[in-house]
Amino acid sequence: MAAGREQRRAAIAAYKELLREFIDRRPSGLRGRLARALGKHKSFISQITNPAYDVPIPAGDLPVLFEVCHLTPDERHRFLELYEKAHPRGARRTAGRSAAPQEIRIPLPAFARAETALEVEATIREFAARVIRIARLAEAAGRGDDQGGSR
Repeated sequence: MAAGREQRRAAIAAYKELLREFIDRRPSGLRGRLARALGKHKSFISQITNPAYDVPIPAGDLPVLFEVCHLTPDERHRFLELYEKAHPRGARRTAGRSAAPQEIRIPLPAFARAETALEVEATIREFAARVIRIARLAEAAGRGDDQGGSR
């Protein structure tokens, strides 16, 4: 029993180490943006990116994490391989949902300052990630079947 627990901890640490490497290669402020997109406190982000903590990353948070962190398909694949070793059932459900994402385009005006354009884009991405997370949680709870509700 203890050996199984240690194997699970090692598997969790492996995908957290990889995630931390991905995040460390991105621009600063990503942990804060990720916390806002997930609706969590920054300390939660510290826990799910630190291999020393065996707090697992919830499977439902993976699509938001992939979007906000801008993981490439190769990075997602590498991460999901390790995640599935730690959580075999949760990874399969999440991988299937995120295999063929839909994409929308939002035209933005030409801003005078590049910083403004970047901030607007980041805000739109964070908002979209939060809305998607809420919709997925509603689906998981069985409320997303749109049974005659008004739009």
